[in-house]
Amino acid sequence: MAQASLVRRSFRFVALVLLGLCLLLAALLVLFRFVNPPTSAFMIAHQISGSGQGVQQQWVSLEQISPWMPLAVVASEDQRFPDHWGLDVHAIESAVREFASGEGLRGASTITQQTAKNLFLWSGRSMVRKGLEAGLALGLEVAWSKRRIMEVYLNIAEFGRGIYGIEAASRAYFGIPARYLSPSQAARLAAVLPNPKVFSAAQPSAYVWQRAEWIQQQMRQLGGTGYLAFL
Repeated sequence: MAQASLVRRSFRFVALVLLGLCLLLAALLVLFRFVNPPTSAFMIAHQISGSGQGVQQQWVSLEQISPWMPLAVVASEDQRFPDHWGLDVHAIESAVREFASGEGLRGASTITQQTAKNLFLWSGRSMVRKGLEAGLALGLEVAWSKRRIMEVYLNIAEFGRGIYGIEAASRAYFGIPARYLSPSQAARLAAVLPNPKVFSAAQPSAYVWQRAEWIQQQMRQLGGTGYLAFL
């Protein structure tokens, strides 16, 4: 009897903790719709990693970012960004089929999911993290506009070791503010996003150059900056 009571209390405690976390996340989602996040989970993880490198980041509004940059990340990462509600069902189905056939678990993440991951979660490819990422992405799509999602994403994305956000990346790699990025420069920065700790925009490998060229082709096929005129 006492053991059953202890189990019930334990379940109640866990449920209350989970409810509290959900309410906290919901409050942060609403807050960050209007207030720029002061940091992100990835930036905090970098600071406590003991790498000895500080964080370079400077927040800028979407108006202060070259329109080629949002187009480059959409062309590279998430061409259905204007239409989906946080999850790309087609990409997820493909990733699940590959995983079921014995291949590794790949990303299939939308820009919304990546924003949720960078802001609140941790790196890695576990199913638990992917589930949390998906739930948070749906919450972002409800609480924020597409414009806000893109603005936050470009300001917290990692572009190199300790370099977060497009303004810091643009100044570090090209010596210019983000508002002056050309199509080719935007494509090169977008090309390193899948793995910014390995790929370099400063010293691009043959793969990065090839990927940047492909991104520029996709940017043209999407119709240029008019594709994201709604932002």
